[in-house]
Amino acid sequence: MRTLKRLHAAVREDIGELITRRPLPGPGIGQLDPFLLLNHHGPQVYPPGNAGLPFGPHPHRGFETVTFILHGQLEHRDSGGHESVIGAGGVQWMTAGRGVVHSELAPREFLERGGELEILQLWVNLPARMKMTEPRYSGLQAADIPAVTHDGAIVRPVSGEWLGQVGPIRPLMDVQLATVHLARGATARFAVPRGRTVLLYVVGGELRIDAHHAPRFTLVELNDDGDEFVLQAHEDSTVLLGHAAPLDEPVVAYGPFVMNTREEIHQAIRDYQAGRLG
Repeated sequence: MRTLKRLHAAVREDIGELITRRPLPGPGIGQLDPFLLLNHHGPQVYPPGNAGLPFGPHPHRGFETVTFILHGQLEHRDSGGHESVIGAGGVQWMTAGRGVVHSELAPREFLERGGELEILQLWVNLPARMKMTEPRYSGLQAADIPAVTHDGAIVRPVSGEWLGQVGPIRPLMDVQLATVHLARGATARFAVPRGRTVLLYVVGGELRIDAHHAPRFTLVELNDDGDEFVLQAHEDSTVLLGHAAPLDEPVVAYGPFVMNTREEIHQAIRDYQAGRLG
């Protein structure tokens, strides 16, 4: 069994009117290689006539963003010509690669009527050999993502293979991501080979793992000392779960750019200023 290394409570860092908690990076953790950043927006209820999300056009280079829409709607547009409106239960997977400019905003209907909003956004690093790959985008609605029942848990694979079910996204790297819903009292066992980094974030509810309690808004860091772990739900719980092989490469980040050297960051800034990111 993998043992618990540390629990990391998400830090509250609101962005304007948007309630935001950031479990990664945090005071006690820089990254979970190759997972760079995780933002938890909401849960909250927007009133009618709201100003929506504050994520207008902005650039990225060198990594991927995976966005889970738990409640509400999210409108995506990017310089590659991709457009979509994804509803509750859906996922957006964008490979920024060599560079893309995109926006993530609330659609007009949400601005007019308001409603619930809860979103997770995860940044996944790309290896040096893939950082300048061609950008791409996939938008999935809830109906596009399968569900598998496992030991009292409902697992919804997004990428990789989970319990014999393959997720609909085929990522550039072997990054396996899923959301897991556990009913109160459920106990679920998950296998992850040694040598892979586990991403485990308690979105809602409360779990018990390795004899420790992990409440909502908590990132669970596990040791690489086993090939499986068990989750026990003290109440109805939702978990973001993933795993991937670490890259073990230098990480130099500046705002929306994540590269391997400082000079590559300077080049990314020059390319954006020159309009070469779209």
